[in-house]
Amino acid sequence: MDCIARSKEVFNLELSEIAKVADRIGESINQVVDLIYNSKGKVVITGIGKTGIIGHKIASSLASTGTQAVFINAAEALHGDLGMVSASDVVVIISNSGESDEILNIIDPVKKMGCTIVAMTGNVKSDLAQKADFCLDIEIEKEAAKIGLVPTTSTTAALVMGDALTVCLMEKRHFRPENFALYHPGGALGRRMLTKVKDCMTNVVPMVTESTLFKDIVCEVSIKKLGVTMVSNAQGIVTGIITDGDIRRAVQKYDDFHSLKAGDFMSPNYKTIGANDMVNDALELMDLYKITTLAVVDKLPSDKIIGILHIHNIYGFRDK
Repeated sequence: MDCIARSKEVFNLELSEIAKVADRIGESINQVVDLIYNSKGKVVITGIGKTGIIGHKIASSLASTGTQAVFINAAEALHGDLGMVSASDVVVIISNSGESDEILNIIDPVKKMGCTIVAMTGNVKSDLAQKADFCLDIEIEKEAAKIGLVPTTSTTAALVMGDALTVCLMEKRHFRPENFALYHPGGALGRRMLTKVKDCMTNVVPMVTESTLFKDIVCEVSIKKLGVTMVSNAQGIVTGIITDGDIRRAVQKYDDFHSLKAGDFMSPNYKTIGANDMVNDALELMDLYKITTLAVVDKLPSDKIIGILHIHNIYGFRDK
């Protein structure tokens, strides 16, 4: 078997089926998003088997993006886990067939609690779809596996519908990166969003004057180990910056580079950032200007430099 060709067939088939599901999306998604957004309770996702695994992922995505959500396995729900459900909750039941006994058996108890039920099913004529208050249609024509029994395309459809629901709620809540960081303090993004520049900058500020000779500039950059030095004029005002890249370019450009002074090849337009600004803002600034170092000031628009932030400081701090 040519696995490359077969894998491409699987991708293309699932993409085609997902496109059909997307074409059928209608007003029900608006209704479900508004329902969850205005709910006083949480979202309870339930399913069993492969759709249960997808349901767990959807609940996790919702919970990490501002919507209180939990997952309950449908079989375990029938043996006590329904105690986690309250009347103000929205219960999303995922089932491709919409006819599984474990799924159908939790509908009446959930309705008696007063919950609103949302069906996410591949069979809009099923008992689940008919008994639910709202229905999200994830019907597909065929699974990717030739025997047609292994959940492949159907679980992909459920996953993407869950992603669509998550994204719509995120945007409706105006969920921002800093909100995401609060729920992910242990991740790289969380650390970046919650860390201030002053937490990982160095208080050492390499400094030379405009009249400093080339060899002494190299010494300052090497000794301070930041790949950069600031340059000041005779009055002590910082007028520029020299990076190790500037030094290499000067060596290549000038035959008599040994006689150069800092004022001859410094860059006057150095970038600054406030000590209380967030590290993520610093990284965005570095990316925008394609640089690796920022001069840190107490607060903008002050020109008093109190430290240096190098990209290595950021990632070194992050990995501690």
